[in-house]
Amino acid sequence: MFTGLIEEVGRVIGLEKQAEASLLSAYAPKTAASCPIGSSVAVNGCCLTAVAISENQIEFHLLQETLFRTNLGDLQVGDHINCELPLLANGRLGGHLVQGHIDCTARVLSSRYLGQDFWAEIEIPLAAAHYLIFKGSIAVNGVSLTVAKLKERSFAVCITPYTHKCTNLGSLRAGMHINLEFDMVAKYVERMRATRIY
Repeated sequence: MFTGLIEEVGRVIGLEKQAEASLLSAYAPKTAASCPIGSSVAVNGCCLTAVAISENQIEFHLLQETLFRTNLGDLQVGDHINCELPLLANGRLGGHLVQGHIDCTARVLSSRYLGQDFWAEIEIPLAAAHYLIFKGSIAVNGVSLTVAKLKERSFAVCITPYTHKCTNLGSLRAGMHINLEFDMVAKYVERMRATRIY
């Protein structure tokens, strides 16, 4: 379980396509120093298992399902990635509960500055529109954000100067694809309604 508060922005140093699982290598010294082999790391919001660790680097396997559901297969050497270690039992929940299970990718429609704040408008996948509410929580590339504007086919988030500087959301541009994880509570409520388990 994660909180959507990014602890380090790492850098992709390798992405090797293999038969069973692609191998993602990242330069992330802070994360590597606190992460034993076999532990979980949210990378752009996707929960991955660290399979190899050196002093400053971490390697992850990317399964076909991961490549299909996320934007990790589109990464290039030099790209920046958001990294977060799991929430400790005695830790603070500063963002919202993020599982690291990406629901889908979505296209950035526009990005612009309004004063000091950086706004991004993101397309809503049709099948997921019912998970979003105005002022509700959404994880974008693993970052816990608030839905600041909501339209029928898009939503907007306001990215503060700190988040702009300390995550990879500062580089959002129209046409880019980002990872989305919808609010866990909304998904459980929708499931209960669909199956009438209440």
